[in-house]
Amino acid sequence: MAADAFILRDAKETDLPAIVAIYNATIPGRMVTADLEPVTVDSRRAWFSAHQQPSRPLWVLAESSGRIQAWLSFDTFYPRAAYDGTAMIAIYVDPGSRRQGHGRRLLQAALERAPTLGLHTLLGYIFGHNEPSLRLFATHGFERWAHLPRVAVLDGAERDLVIVGRRVAP
Repeated sequence: MAADAFILRDAKETDLPAIVAIYNATIPGRMVTADLEPVTVDSRRAWFSAHQQPSRPLWVLAESSGRIQAWLSFDTFYPRAAYDGTAMIAIYVDPGSRRQGHGRRLLQAALERAPTLGLHTLLGYIFGHNEPSLRLFATHGFERWAHLPRVAVLDGAERDLVIVGRRVAP
């Protein structure tokens, strides 16, 4: 499908089941999220509501038919006023839609629009063994700003967390 056949837009509450399904599909792979069990739509309603503020949107990348392929969230880095210009971004792609450039499209849009959201710094929290995500962010100018060794345990395996960052405004 051509790149222009996709629509990047703010998520609507009716998108929440698709967002949750994409998220839950990543859990068994133990590469993307620290959740070990699937989440429910109801358990994500407060999270969804928190993304209805202008500076912390939740975007979906959808086909013109409306089918959601991927999503991106801007999450609060630390809940103190001095950090309001910094956000952690998370990108999730439907398993059947991976390796089609959706993550790249979302990340590029985040970089372009972040300053208009009042953001000057973007962060990514990525497991050290998630080489595809580390490459994606590095390709877009993110640098490794922190390495937290063995802070997560996934099925008995200790995993590192890498924090990557990029300034997007002076």
